[in-house]
Amino acid sequence: MPRHANTRQQAGARARIASAAARLMAEDGIADFSLAKRKAARQLGLTDNAPLPDNAEVEAALRDYQELYQGDEHKDCLQELRETALEVMESLAVFNPYLTGSVLDGSAGRYADIDILLFADNAKEVEIFLLNHGIVFEHAEPPNDRVDAVLVLETEATDVRLAVLDPNLERTVFRARDGRVRERARIEAVRALVSAGEASEVET
Repeated sequence: MPRHANTRQQAGARARIASAAARLMAEDGIADFSLAKRKAARQLGLTDNAPLPDNAEVEAALRDYQELYQGDEHKDCLQELRETALEVMESLAVFNPYLTGSVLDGSAGRYADIDILLFADNAKEVEIFLLNHGIVFEHAEPPNDRVDAVLVLETEATDVRLAVLDPNLERTVFRARDGRVRERARIEAVRALVSAGEASEVET
């Protein structure tokens, strides 16, 4: 097979996998990009060595899917998630919270969790704060050794995952597995996103 034909074939396979993975993330609530890609490839009957798209390609396909098939539903869902995130962040302002993940970048699906970074000298400080305010939480496994603890709050909208880190890491640039910078936003920026969403609803 000519090299250019093989390249087109691989590009086509990547695009099909990206689209299928996006649908799985949007409709089934799969949050893990790698899992979504592997499952999509299997559903398409492709081999294990099929060329997988990168996370950016899947994210782009996910945005297209949400805009095309979920429209207002997705906007309403995202607005609710951001409002919930803002409420939690304001209640935990003493720990310099930052919103990150899919709720911030707008790709959150129906079943997305809210990811918030907190900075405290000791994770126990956050736990004691939550207990003193009657906020129920559970522990989850930290994703890496930079995260002191992950505390999960259950809200009406979804689960909120609080990742507690050392204050010395607040200025550190975090990257996703694919090397992209992991964006994050302070309370003021999230409040602006929520206000923009409310203004959009009024205009509609």
